[in-house]
Amino acid sequence: MGDLAVGARSGHDGPEEPERPDETAAPTAREHVGAGSDSPDDGTPESGDEGGTPKKQRSFWKELPLLVGIALVLALLIKTFLVQAFSIPSDSMQNTLQVGDRVLVDKLTPWFGSQPSRGEVVVFHDPDNWLAGEPTSNPNALQTALSWIGLMPSAEEKDLIKRVIGVAGDTIECKGTGPLTVNGRALNEPYVYPGNTPCSVDEQGGQFKVTVPAGKIWVMGDHRQNSLDSRYHQQDSNQGFVPVGNVVGRAIVIAWPPTRWDTLPVPDTFDQGLGAMAPGALGLTGAVPLVLWRRRRLTAPLTAGNPRVSGSRTAG
Repeated sequence: MGDLAVGARSGHDGPEEPERPDETAAPTAREHVGAGSDSPDDGTPESGDEGGTPKKQRSFWKELPLLVGIALVLALLIKTFLVQAFSIPSDSMQNTLQVGDRVLVDKLTPWFGSQPSRGEVVVFHDPDNWLAGEPTSNPNALQTALSWIGLMPSAEEKDLIKRVIGVAGDTIECKGTGPLTVNGRALNEPYVYPGNTPCSVDEQGGQFKVTVPAGKIWVMGDHRQNSLDSRYHQQDSNQGFVPVGNVVGRAIVIAWPPTRWDTLPVPDTFDQGLGAMAPGALGLTGAVPLVLWRRRRLTAPLTAGNPRVSGSRTAG
């Protein structure tokens, strides 16, 4: 009957009356709108409507391996490129560092070409059997796994921690009990262990005068009379210097125990302009006046015999 009614209406000769809205289509229009929204107008989800059906969440136990995997990858990246924890095993850096302290070492800036600077506390790989005869720990499986991902210091790596005293080109000298001098300037060292002298009076290396070669640094412990540092390895293949390539990074903070939380800034005494002028720069500085003087002598006879040049040496 619906089709017949439409056919009769469309075949009428007179003007067609405007069609009245089809009331039966209204619910369909509302249903169409409701399907595109999160919920129908009356606030109750309709059966079969995908937008109103909550998704079933994945089980926590199924997601746990993924979370652990991501955490391990992040830990490895942080250990390799950002920071790594190291444990202090000896008294050589007292009182700045105590036995059992955990320090965080910056490994990021060396990737961008940063070089060790005077006054920094740095961790470095053993340059030439400095740790020979030192006892080594035997970590269990858990400690080995945690150190591998950087959550614990590695017991297998032969690393040391000292303070940088001189860099390439610096001349460092110890006479008597001190003070220690760098490029002729005396250091004020409040970080030296109480009761110690800046320089050690002994025949094993405590009295010295060295110039740091390119690509090397000179390091010393803050506990001067209890630190086997550059002073006491001047007979090794590096003459006591530490190759810059052996430096792991700068220790920037004491992270453990909580009662020892602190930063490790560069002491103010290293800000007094200790830089040494390179030999090439010294040579250039001395050569410039000599060249100018010689040039003046050579040009003097020529200008004296030239009538076009006045006594003020300006062209006429």
